[in-house]
Amino acid sequence: MDRILLVDDDREVLHLCSEYLKGKEYQVDTALSAQEALQKLPKVMPHCIVLDVMMPGMDGFEAMTRIRKITQVPVLFLTGRTDEADRIQGLMAGAVDYILKPCSLEELSLRIQIHISRYRGVTGQTGILEYPPLRIELLNHRVFCRQEEILLSNKEYELLICLAKHNREVMTFEKIGEEILGGYIDADRRNIMMNASRLRKKMEGFVGLENMIETVWGKGYCFKG
Repeated sequence: MDRILLVDDDREVLHLCSEYLKGKEYQVDTALSAQEALQKLPKVMPHCIVLDVMMPGMDGFEAMTRIRKITQVPVLFLTGRTDEADRIQGLMAGAVDYILKPCSLEELSLRIQIHISRYRGVTGQTGILEYPPLRIELLNHRVFCRQEEILLSNKEYELLICLAKHNREVMTFEKIGEEILGGYIDADRRNIMMNASRLRKKMEGFVGLENMIETVWGKGYCFKG
Protein backbone atom coordinates (compact mmCIF):
# COMPACT_ATOMS: atom_id res chain seq x y z
CA MET A 1 0.00 0.00 0.00
CA ASP A 2 1.41 3.40 -1.01
CA ARG A 3 1.92 5.88 1.81
CA ILE A 4 1.17 9.61 1.59
CA LEU A 5 2.31 12.40 3.93
CA LEU A 6 -0.09 15.39 3.95
CA VAL A 7 1.26 18.66 5.34
CA ASP A 8 -1.11 21.60 5.95
CA ASP A 9 -1.92 23.88 8.88
CA ASP A 10 -5.64 23.70 8.01
CA ARG A 11 -7.14 20.81 9.96
CA GLU A 12 -10.22 20.66 7.73
CA VAL A 13 -8.11 20.33 4.57
CA LEU A 14 -6.06 17.58 6.22
CA HIS A 15 -9.18 15.70 7.30
CA LEU A 16 -10.94 15.90 3.92
CA CYS A 17 -7.85 14.91 1.92
CA SER A 18 -6.89 12.20 4.37
CA GLU A 19 -10.31 10.52 4.40
CA TYR A 20 -10.62 10.64 0.62
CA LEU A 21 -7.14 9.19 0.01
CA LYS A 22 -7.73 6.46 2.58
CA GLY A 23 -10.80 5.56 0.56
CA LYS A 24 -8.48 5.18 -2.43
CA GLU A 25 -6.47 2.65 -0.40
CA TYR A 26 -3.55 4.91 0.47
CA GLN A 27 -1.96 4.85 3.91
CA VAL A 28 -2.03 8.47 5.06
CA ASP A 29 0.04 10.38 7.63
CA THR A 30 -0.58 14.05 8.42
CA ALA A 31 1.36 16.99 9.83
CA LEU A 32 0.11 20.45 10.83
CA SER A 33 3.44 22.17 10.22
CA ALA A 34 6.63 21.80 8.22
CA GLN A 35 8.55 21.14 11.42
CA GLU A 36 6.23 18.27 12.35
CA ALA A 37 6.51 16.85 8.82
CA LEU A 38 10.32 16.88 8.93
CA GLN A 39 10.25 15.07 12.27
CA LYS A 40 7.89 12.40 10.91
CA LEU A 41 9.53 12.00 7.51
CA PRO A 42 12.42 9.65 8.47
CA LYS A 43 9.99 7.45 10.40
CA VAL A 44 7.13 7.14 7.91
CA MET A 45 9.15 7.34 4.62
CA PRO A 46 6.14 8.07 2.37
CA HIS A 47 5.92 7.35 -1.34
CA CYS A 48 4.60 10.88 -1.96
CA ILE A 49 4.31 14.17 -0.03
CA VAL A 50 1.55 16.77 -0.45
CA LEU A 51 2.78 20.07 0.95
CA ASP A 52 1.16 23.44 1.65
CA VAL A 53 3.17 26.64 1.13
CA MET A 54 1.70 29.11 3.61
CA MET A 55 2.28 27.71 7.10
CA PRO A 56 3.37 29.36 10.36
CA GLY A 57 7.06 29.10 11.16
CA MET A 58 8.74 27.33 8.26
CA ASP A 59 6.98 27.74 4.91
CA GLY A 60 6.64 25.05 2.27
CA PHE A 61 9.50 26.31 0.11
CA GLU A 62 12.03 26.01 2.92
CA ALA A 63 10.55 22.64 3.90
CA MET A 64 10.95 21.47 0.29
CA THR A 65 14.69 22.22 0.43
CA ARG A 66 15.07 20.22 3.64
CA ILE A 67 12.93 17.34 2.37
CA ARG A 68 15.22 16.91 -0.64
CA LYS A 69 18.13 16.28 1.72
CA ILE A 70 16.23 13.26 3.07
CA THR A 71 14.32 11.78 0.14
CA GLN A 72 13.69 12.16 -3.61
CA VAL A 73 10.07 10.96 -3.53
CA PRO A 74 7.54 13.11 -5.42
CA VAL A 75 6.46 16.29 -3.62
CA LEU A 76 3.29 18.06 -4.75
CA PHE A 77 2.48 21.58 -3.57
CA LEU A 78 -1.20 22.08 -2.74
CA THR A 79 -1.62 25.78 -2.02
CA GLY A 80 -3.65 28.94 -2.36
CA ARG A 81 -0.59 30.86 -3.57
CA THR A 82 -1.55 31.61 -7.17
CA ASP A 83 1.31 33.88 -8.33
CA GLU A 84 3.37 32.56 -11.22
CA ALA A 85 6.54 33.43 -9.30
CA ASP A 86 5.46 31.14 -6.45
CA ARG A 87 4.69 28.32 -8.89
CA ILE A 88 8.09 28.68 -10.52
CA GLN A 89 9.82 28.83 -7.12
CA GLY A 90 8.08 25.64 -6.02
CA LEU A 91 8.94 23.72 -9.17
CA MET A 92 12.52 24.98 -9.19
CA ALA A 93 12.87 23.81 -5.59
CA GLY A 94 12.23 20.26 -6.76
CA ALA A 95 8.47 19.73 -6.52
CA VAL A 96 6.93 17.62 -9.29
CA ASP A 97 3.61 19.48 -9.30
CA TYR A 98 2.00 22.71 -8.10
CA ILE A 99 -1.74 22.42 -7.49
CA LEU A 100 -3.96 25.38 -6.65
CA LYS A 101 -6.65 25.32 -3.98
CA PRO A 102 -9.48 24.60 -4.24
CA CYS A 103 -8.68 21.36 -6.05
CA SER A 104 -11.01 18.41 -6.55
CA LEU A 105 -10.02 15.42 -4.45
CA GLU A 106 -10.35 13.18 -7.49
CA GLU A 107 -7.80 15.28 -9.39
CA LEU A 108 -5.44 15.30 -6.39
CA SER A 109 -5.65 11.52 -6.13
CA LEU A 110 -4.99 11.11 -9.85
CA ARG A 111 -1.97 13.40 -9.79
CA ILE A 112 -0.54 11.52 -6.80
CA GLN A 113 -1.03 8.22 -8.62
CA ILE A 114 0.65 9.54 -11.79
CA HIS A 115 3.71 10.87 -9.97
CA ILE A 116 4.19 7.78 -7.81
CA SER A 117 3.96 5.56 -10.90
CA ARG A 118 6.41 7.76 -12.81
CA TYR A 119 8.88 7.85 -9.92
CA ARG A 120 8.64 4.09 -9.42
CA GLY A 121 9.11 3.53 -13.15
CA VAL A 122 12.39 5.41 -13.16
CA THR A 123 13.82 4.09 -9.92
CA GLY A 124 12.79 0.54 -10.78
CA GLN A 125 15.13 0.46 -13.74
CA THR A 126 18.66 -0.86 -13.40
CA GLY A 127 19.89 0.19 -16.84
CA ILE A 128 21.81 3.16 -18.13
CA LEU A 129 20.94 5.62 -20.85
CA GLU A 130 24.13 6.10 -22.80
CA TYR A 131 24.82 8.48 -25.67
CA PRO A 132 28.63 8.68 -25.71
CA PRO A 133 30.20 10.61 -24.18
CA LEU A 134 27.04 11.14 -22.09
CA ARG A 135 25.98 8.49 -19.56
CA ILE A 136 22.85 8.70 -17.40
CA GLU A 137 22.57 6.32 -14.44
CA LEU A 138 18.83 6.11 -13.86
CA LEU A 139 18.91 4.28 -10.55
CA ASN A 140 21.54 6.57 -9.03
CA HIS A 141 20.16 9.77 -10.59
CA ARG A 142 23.65 10.70 -11.75
CA VAL A 143 24.90 12.05 -15.06
CA PHE A 144 28.43 11.78 -16.44
CA CYS A 145 30.45 12.98 -19.40
CA ARG A 146 33.08 10.29 -19.74
CA GLN A 147 34.24 9.93 -16.12
CA GLU A 148 33.33 13.45 -14.96
CA GLU A 149 29.99 13.97 -13.19
CA ILE A 150 27.64 16.71 -14.36
CA LEU A 151 25.86 18.19 -11.36
CA LEU A 152 22.23 18.94 -12.17
CA SER A 153 19.24 20.16 -10.19
CA ASN A 154 16.24 17.84 -9.90
CA LYS A 155 14.30 19.70 -12.59
CA GLU A 156 17.30 19.82 -14.94
CA TYR A 157 17.76 16.07 -14.46
CA GLU A 158 14.08 15.35 -15.12
CA LEU A 159 14.17 17.46 -18.28
CA LEU A 160 17.29 15.65 -19.50
CA ILE A 161 15.67 12.24 -18.88
CA CYS A 162 12.49 13.36 -20.66
CA LEU A 163 14.44 14.46 -23.75
CA ALA A 164 16.92 11.55 -23.75
CA LYS A 165 14.14 8.95 -23.58
CA HIS A 166 12.73 10.49 -26.76
CA ASN A 167 16.02 10.68 -28.67
CA ARG A 168 15.73 12.42 -32.06
CA GLU A 169 12.07 13.25 -31.38
CA VAL A 170 10.86 16.84 -31.23
CA MET A 171 9.46 17.27 -27.73
CA THR A 172 7.02 20.17 -27.64
CA PHE A 173 6.54 22.27 -24.54
CA GLU A 174 3.17 20.56 -24.10
CA LYS A 175 4.69 17.06 -24.24
CA ILE A 176 7.45 18.04 -21.82
CA GLY A 177 4.93 19.54 -19.41
CA GLU A 178 2.74 16.44 -19.53
CA GLU A 179 5.71 14.14 -18.87
CA ILE A 180 7.49 16.16 -16.19
CA LEU A 181 4.65 18.06 -14.49
CA GLY A 182 1.72 15.75 -15.15
CA GLY A 183 -0.04 18.51 -17.09
CA TYR A 184 0.64 21.70 -19.03
CA ILE A 185 -0.51 25.31 -18.92
CA ASP A 186 0.94 28.24 -20.85
CA ALA A 187 2.75 29.53 -17.77
CA ASP A 188 4.82 26.31 -17.70
CA ARG A 189 6.66 27.29 -20.89
CA ARG A 190 8.80 29.86 -19.08
CA ASN A 191 9.76 27.32 -16.39
CA ILE A 192 10.69 24.71 -19.02
CA MET A 193 12.75 27.26 -20.96
CA MET A 194 14.61 28.35 -17.81
CA ASN A 195 15.52 24.76 -16.95
CA ALA A 196 16.49 23.99 -20.55
CA SER A 197 18.75 27.05 -20.64
CA ARG A 198 20.50 26.03 -17.41
CA LEU A 199 20.82 22.41 -18.56
CA ARG A 200 22.32 23.38 -21.93
CA LYS A 201 24.76 25.78 -20.30
CA LYS A 202 26.02 23.03 -17.99
CA MET A 203 26.31 20.51 -20.81
CA GLU A 204 28.13 22.97 -23.05
CA GLY A 205 30.96 22.97 -20.54
CA PHE A 206 31.83 19.41 -21.59
CA VAL A 207 33.50 18.51 -24.88
CA GLY A 208 31.15 16.48 -27.03
CA LEU A 209 27.90 17.66 -25.40
CA GLU A 210 27.79 21.17 -26.86
CA ASN A 211 24.96 20.58 -29.35
CA MET A 212 23.21 17.56 -27.83
CA ILE A 213 20.04 19.52 -26.98
CA GLU A 214 18.69 21.44 -29.95
CA THR A 215 16.10 24.20 -29.71
CA VAL A 216 13.19 23.80 -32.09
CA TRP A 217 11.99 27.39 -32.31
CA GLY A 218 8.40 27.93 -31.28
CA LYS A 219 7.89 24.25 -30.48
CA GLY A 220 10.30 22.86 -27.89
CA TYR A 221 13.51 20.80 -27.90
CA CYS A 222 15.10 17.79 -29.54
CA PHE A 223 17.77 15.53 -28.02
CA LYS A 224 20.47 14.54 -30.52
CA GLY A 225 22.13 11.54 -28.91
